[in-house]
Amino acid sequence: MPLSKAHEAEVAERRAALVKLRRQAVPFDDQRILDLGYSSPGHASKDLIRALAQRRDDQAAEVSIYRQQENERLDALLEAAWPKATTPSPVYDREGNYIGEEIDFKAVDVVLKLMDRRAKLNGLDMPVKTEVSGPGGGAVRLDAVGLAELNHLIATAGDPDPDDLTDDGEDEDTAYVDEEDDDDDA
Repeated sequence: MPLSKAHEAEVAERRAALVKLRRQAVPFDDQRILDLGYSSPGHASKDLIRALAQRRDDQAAEVSIYRQQENERLDALLEAAWPKATTPSPVYDREGNYIGEEIDFKAVDVVLKLMDRRAKLNGLDMPVKTEVSGPGGGAVRLDAVGLAELNHLIATAGDPDPDDLTDDGEDEDTAYVDEEDDDDDA
């Protein structure tokens, strides 16, 4: 059975007071929390969890509504730009002579930007994976290091490992090898 408006207001007021006390680091077994009407510290803790979950659900609902409105706006803009981006239009020179037909590349750019915005709004793009590695492609140390060492690591990031260099200073992994020359030497 749904709660009455008066009871909902009472619960909201009690939870607001509970959150305020917890923000002040008041423990659940403190008399000030129990005086709010909780029969035990465990009940107060459970009510705080419910309050946080309800707040999260309320925020999720608002975000969902916002996302839907933005998608509708993007739909309207895309609908307006799509015909110009996909249908060739006649092209004339300065004297008014017909040259041919082509699509409006500015409209294509607008459509691509709208599609990119929609992908970001709805989380459609895969996250970019980035790997951070130390000198020579090895692991990055996670222990405490000084600022000078961090700056050195940043400065040498991407530099080839000195042990991997050929006699002429090229990186063995990326050095150009002419296979025909190798065949002639044999």
